[in-house]
Order: sequence, then structure tokens, then C-alpha cells
Amino acid sequence: MADYDIAKMQKKLSKYLDEDRYNHTLGVMYTSAALAMVHGCNLRAAQTAGLLHDSAKCIPNKKKLKMCSQHKIPVTDFEKSHPFLLHAKLGAYLAKEKYGVEDEEILSAITYHTTGKAAMSPLEKIVYIADYIEPGRFKAPHLENVRKLAFQDLDECMYEILKDTLVFLEENPKDVDSATKDAFVYYKDLHMERQRSRLSS
Repeated sequence: MADYDIAKMQKKLSKYLDEDRYNHTLGVMYTSAALAMVHGCNLRAAQTAGLLHDSAKCIPNKKKLKMCSQHKIPVTDFEKSHPFLLHAKLGAYLAKEKYGVEDEEILSAITYHTTGKAAMSPLEKIVYIADYIEPGRFKAPHLENVRKLAFQDLDECMYEILKDTLVFLEENPKDVDSATKDAFVYYKDLHMERQRSRLSS
């Protein structure tokens, strides 16, 4: 894996994000790094993905759609009606084109940090979780428990976050991306399977 210059990327990124988003981004980068240390994931990959996960966040929605069209980034009907979600795909594109990130695993972690998906890699889980639990976050339910869990068991943590996310989104079921539903089903099945094997052992 290329040894990316994090400080250089940080400096460049700070020009494209507002202050709150930039502070959140640093929180995600440091949290991703901490989780990578605990779970034996590549530290530099976690830092890079955490730093660049929201690199397209401050682009206006109309421009997001336009850029996806220009650069032939596929957009689903759901994303057309929820263009804010496109910052993830677009972020992966910018990470490659603007910041020189070639590592597919990092690009994938950026792509799925908002919706999640079934059977995520350790790095994908780390960035998804770090985005949810970084120190600047305080609105999500059960945060204290989820934060503890993140450093113990990534799969169990994914299940808890997705469960809470779907409860929140169920108020507007039309706002739930199919990838998030698939992710929840996958991690719920994993959770149930573990429960069963505990009971039978």
C-alpha cells in the first residue's frame, strides 16, 4: 500500500470543507486510527479513509448530481431523490483523482461509509463505525454502549448501529437505502447465529 502523506492531504482538504465538517473529519480520522490499532487493520489505510470519507460533503447537491454525470459515476433512482448520499461515491472519486489514492479497499470504505452494506471488510466497518462514534457526535441513541462495543467487536457494533439507524429512519421508510437494509439483515443474522451458538455451547 502506498504511504500516503496525511499532513499534505489534511492541508488540501481543509480548503474544501467548512469548519464543523473539517473538525468532524479529523474526529473520524483519529477514531478510525484507534479502531485500526485495536482490530489489527492497516493504520495508514484507516487514517486515509477516515480523513477523506467526507471530502465531497460540502459540494451542493445539484453539483453532486452534475459531477456524477460528468464523470460517469452511476446514480440510482434512490440517490437521485436523495442526492446528499452521493457524497460517499463522489468522495471515493475525489480521493482517487484529487488525492492520488489508488487503494481499492480505502476507496470502498469511503463509498460505503454512509449506507453500509452486507459483508463489509474490516476497514469498511471501521470507517462506518468511526463516522458514527467520533467524539464530536452526541445525538445518536445508546452512544456510550456503541462506543464501548466498537473497541470490542466490530460485527456486533455494526448490528447495534444499523438497528438504531433503521429505527430512526423508519419514521420515513422511503428514506432508507436498500444497501442499509441489506447490511442490517446481514449483521442481524450474524448476531442471531452467534446467540444460538452461545446457547448451544
